[in-house]
Amino acid sequence: MFERRIDNNWNFKTANTKEFTHCYHTYPAMMIPQVARTLIEQFAPQGRFELLFDPYMGSGTSLVEASLKGVNSIGTDINPLARLISKAKVSHFNIDQIEKYLSEIQLLSFTYQPEKVINSDFSRVSNYSFWYSKEVLLKLSFLSQMIASFDIESQLFFKIALSEVVREVSFTRNSEFKRFKMSESQLEKFNPDVFGLFEGKAMRNLQGLKQYNAIKNGVSSQIFDFNTVNSIPIEILPPESVDMIVTSPPYGDSHTTVAYGQFSRWANEWFGLCDAKNLDNLLMGGKRQLVANFETKSIKNELQQIEIADTKRYAEVISFLNDYHNSIKNISPIIRKGGRICFVVGNRTVKGVQIPLDYFTAEMFEKYGFRHDITIVREIPNKRMPSKNSPSNISGQKAATMSNEYIVVMNKK
Repeated sequence: MFERRIDNNWNFKTANTKEFTHCYHTYPAMMIPQVARTLIEQFAPQGRFELLFDPYMGSGTSLVEASLKGVNSIGTDINPLARLISKAKVSHFNIDQIEKYLSEIQLLSFTYQPEKVINSDFSRVSNYSFWYSKEVLLKLSFLSQMIASFDIESQLFFKIALSEVVREVSFTRNSEFKRFKMSESQLEKFNPDVFGLFEGKAMRNLQGLKQYNAIKNGVSSQIFDFNTVNSIPIEILPPESVDMIVTSPPYGDSHTTVAYGQFSRWANEWFGLCDAKNLDNLLMGGKRQLVANFETKSIKNELQQIEIADTKRYAEVISFLNDYHNSIKNISPIIRKGGRICFVVGNRTVKGVQIPLDYFTAEMFEKYGFRHDITIVREIPNKRMPSKNSPSNISGQKAATMSNEYIVVMNKK
């Protein structure tokens, strides 16, 4: 099949994963910077290396690492929160201006009174009284009010700090990405320091910004919202324009694997970024499909086992794989000959059957003109994922998540 190599050097158990602007914002299933960094260093394509592309950008790890290496980058994601985070992480904000605004926030927060809040309409936040106390909502609105008075560029820096706070001061159980309310006993003890949390995150991010600004390579980092499942705009990425891809695609649909939509809904609703309720349906595998649009040898037996066990779960898996295959089909022409792709994937288990997504990834790219180099197997000691998830979406029914990642490295023939 496709050769796998276990390499403990890729575990990075003691690495600082919050260097530079990587410290800015939590996000589900984040690729740690050391993986992206090492892939760029060890597997950079021969010859031209001017453009790196990430088709499932998430929180922008690959784009930051490309910037640090002096390589232009383009990333895309249909999740508005992902784009907000990524844009902030690759921006060289004016440190003096950020420090000035932060001092203003600290002073005004100290003198806060509820009657100073201009906007107390929270209807954009679904079921807001269920998820927040009135006091917390007013303080969040006060912070938004202050941020809106800053220059446009600096607003983005502070929005990222506020985005994390919006979720953390809600009544959701912060140990999970899905939206589950705290128990009554937890609610009784819950009294979040809204301003303190915000200032702490802004200070943390400021330190990361100082590190990032110290390394300016004058490269471009562009962020878009096109969906590679559907097409890739030729005016943005013409055929054979990309030298390298470093990415970590979803491992399955957002409903039954990592809950990107539910995690992002807090900030997406607060900032009015999109129809946040429906985001999971727009993400890969979100629309139900019953017939495979691909032929596969690598996971044929696994798919047959799942279909026999549960036709509904089979349809969910096929829906994701159809979209994933379409994305690979669209991505392949934009890679130049000799260019390289590095896909960091996870092999999830459905109905007790592990799906080797690394084999499927290599098989599909092989169909579109690529040659498999190696698949590196690494442990996941630091990845931001729950140790268990709830694929059935039934409270109390849990299944262990994956403990390894598979880094699929291929060359364009």
